[in-house]
Amino acid sequence: MVIFFDVLFGVCVVATFWFAGYVVYRVLNDDTPRR
Repeated sequence: MVIFFDVLFGVCVVATFWFAGYVVYRVLNDDTPRR
């Protein structure tokens, strides 16, 4: 069971970093000129 929770924690951390990176990527690439 310890391995299961270890994997679950790892997946949560990776998902959090992936989501944060995705949000930052979207914000940085949303510099289209507003008229």
